[in-house]
Amino acid sequence: MRRASGLTRGVLTVLVLWLAGCTQEQSSGTVPDDIERFLERHWQQPLPAQGTLPADYTAIEAALGPQACAQCHEAQWEQWRGSLHSHTMGAGIQWQLHLMDQEQGNRCLRCHAPLAEQKALVALQQGWPGVPKSPPPEHVPPDLADQGLVCAACHVRNHQRFGPPANKPVPEPVPHGGFVASAAFEDSRFCATCHQFAADGPRVNGKLQEDTYAQWQASPQAAQQSCQSCHMPDRRHLFRGVHDRDMVLQALQVSLDVQPGARPGEFQARAVMRNTGAGHHFPTYMVPKVDVVLQLVNAAGGARRTLAHRVIGWGVDVALSQELFDTRIPAGGELVVEQAFSSPGAGEWEVELRLDVAPREHYERMFQDSLRHADVLAPEVLALLRQALAEAKATRYEALRLATRLPR
Repeated sequence: MRRASGLTRGVLTVLVLWLAGCTQEQSSGTVPDDIERFLERHWQQPLPAQGTLPADYTAIEAALGPQACAQCHEAQWEQWRGSLHSHTMGAGIQWQLHLMDQEQGNRCLRCHAPLAEQKALVALQQGWPGVPKSPPPEHVPPDLADQGLVCAACHVRNHQRFGPPANKPVPEPVPHGGFVASAAFEDSRFCATCHQFAADGPRVNGKLQEDTYAQWQASPQAAQQSCQSCHMPDRRHLFRGVHDRDMVLQALQVSLDVQPGARPGEFQARAVMRNTGAGHHFPTYMVPKVDVVLQLVNAAGGARRTLAHRVIGWGVDVALSQELFDTRIPAGGELVVEQAFSSPGAGEWEVELRLDVAPREHYERMFQDSLRHADVLAPEVLALLRQALAEAKATRYEALRLATRLPR
C-alpha cells in the first residue's frame, strides 16, 4: 500500500511531529535591514516557479540542473556533489514521502528540495494532486528533485542568477545576463532559513528542535565569524559538519592526563573536551551523538578495561516528546571526564581516550523503530527504509584516539 492511511498511528505521529517546525518563518523582531529584506524576497514560501525563459538564453543558460552550472563553475560543482546538500533527497526522506500527503511533503521539501520545479517532480512521482499536465520543460532535468539542494535553490530566481559580490574580475562575456550581487550570501541569516526554527516552533523540554542560528548568536564566534566562515571557507561549497572528522577536530580541543592518586597503586585519569571551534553547541542538533570512551589498555597483550563512558549530544525519544539527556557542549564550554582507578598490575599499561561519532544516531533509532511496522509498508517503502537505516549506520567513524602511559 502506498498512502499513509494504511500506516499505524505511531509512525504517523513521529512524522507529523518532525514536520511541525518545517514551515516556520524567521523574524528578528527589529526593523529589517537590506539583507533581511533581500532574504524575505529570496526565500519567500513557497518559492514561485522560475517563469518564462528569457528569449536569448541558450540551453545551458536556461538549465536548472547542477551539471549545467558545472560548465563554468566546475570547482563549486565538484565540492557540492561531495557534500550533504547533494544528498538531501536520499532514502532517509524518500521513504517518508511515500507516507505523506502533499501538504506534509511540501513542508519537508521547503529545505530538502525547495524549487517549485522540484516540488512538481516529486508530486508527479508520488501521485499527488495538482501536478502539471504537460511534461517538464527542457530546462528542468527529470532528476532535478532527486539531486537535493541544488545550485539553483540558492542562486536562481525567475531565471536570474544571484550570488555574493565578486571577489575577482568577472570575465566577459558574462552568461545568463550576469548576476545580482548580495551580501546576504555571506551572512549567517542566509543559512538560518533552514537551520533555525522560529520561537513558536516545535520544542522538546522547552528547547527548539533546531536552534543553530540562535546558538551562534550567543557564541563568541558571532562577533567575527559567520556560518560560512567554517562551513564554506573561501567560498568553497563543502558544507561540512559533524559527518566530517576534520570538522569535529576543529571544533574540539581535547586533552588527556593521568596522575598518581592519593595512595600507592592508585591513579586519576582526566579527559577534557572543550568546544573552542564550533560557533554553536557541539553537536547543535539532536541527531548526532559522540561517544567518549576511557579505557585501560595493555600495550603488549591488548587487554582492555573500560574506565568511563559518556555521550555528548541531545538525546530525545523517537516520538520527539521526551528529553532523555542533554550533554551538548555550548560554544566555549567543556566536558570533563574524571575517573579514579587502581593499578592493573604488571606490564605496560596506558589510558586511552577515544571519540566515536554517530552523525545520524537519532535517525538510526527512528528508522529501527519504524521497522516494527514493516508488515504494513509497501515493498518499495520498506526497501527505502532499510536503505536509509544502513546508510545512517555507515556514517559512524572514530574521530580521535589519544593514549598516555601510567606514571611510574
